[in-house]
Amino acid sequence: MAVKISKAEKKIRYDKKLCRLLDEYSQILIVAADNVGSNQLQQIRKGLRGDSVVLMGKNTMMKRSVRLHAEQTGNNDFLSLIPLLVGNVGMVFTKGDLKEVREEISKYKVGAPARVGLVAPIDVIIPPGNTGLDPSQTSFFQVLNIPTKINKGTVEIITPVEIIKKGDKVGSSEAVLLAKLGIKPFSYGLVVLSVYESGSVFSPEVLDLTEDDIAAKFAVGVSMVTSLAMALSYPTIAAAPHMFINAYKNLLAVAVETEYTFKQAEEVKEYLKDPSKFVAAMVLGPATDASAPPAATAKEEEKKEEPEEEDDDDGGLFGLFD
Repeated sequence: MAVKISKAEKKIRYDKKLCRLLDEYSQILIVAADNVGSNQLQQIRKGLRGDSVVLMGKNTMMKRSVRLHAEQTGNNDFLSLIPLLVGNVGMVFTKGDLKEVREEISKYKVGAPARVGLVAPIDVIIPPGNTGLDPSQTSFFQVLNIPTKINKGTVEIITPVEIIKKGDKVGSSEAVLLAKLGIKPFSYGLVVLSVYESGSVFSPEVLDLTEDDIAAKFAVGVSMVTSLAMALSYPTIAAAPHMFINAYKNLLAVAVETEYTFKQAEEVKEYLKDPSKFVAAMVLGPATDASAPPAATAKEEEKKEEPEEEDDDDGGLFGLFD
């Protein structure tokens, strides 16, 4: 006969398990478990077995264990988990890639019927087509203002109809109709709410960022730092090239307006003294290109002249026999 474990003993074992997992794992996914059954949760545990552990429990017990463990170890990073333990949530401890673990969790979703009083997580739209219901069932469609017609002795929906909006509670008529049509509009599973990693907490959307996204955000940050440094005249590595260029422009402007000169300014001052050099530099390229067509034209004219010479020779030969 199995020995029945007391509630106090269960709490002690749970506390030891949670503390052991906190010491062993540095990555934790906080997941919502609304409408997730025990069988479905068991399948998720099997799918994650190896490098991840799913731990569910009462929020008060989890908060108490985390708080005591933080005090005993002196690691206050664990305290950032406490504000996240709100609602029907659990923790997934993992040593694997966070993105891959989240994708693995999302695979275990189960379709569920629309129950009366349930808040719809998504919009529910009934597609057009034959429902297979006999004409006596039209009352359900009339209550929900769904346009129908009788086709071959069955009820057919004419146009797609949105019967439940996201955030609305499911009514009795909607629930009965969806059940008659065999539609399970909702799917439930563990949903990742937050990510904890070595004391840092961030949104799961961060896991979707690619290297290109990170590089683009870094470039935007560098641009903002450069702009701020330029405005404050505060030298930084990002702003230094722009500062040198601006300083060169200022020195060049002084050299142009005064007799002071330096090597890089001499060529500019020479151009300003003789603006025709600008025109010569601009015309030099096009003039060279323009010289090509006459040569080509001359060759074409030579080709045209060659047949004329042959005609003259022919004329001379025939003249011998006149």
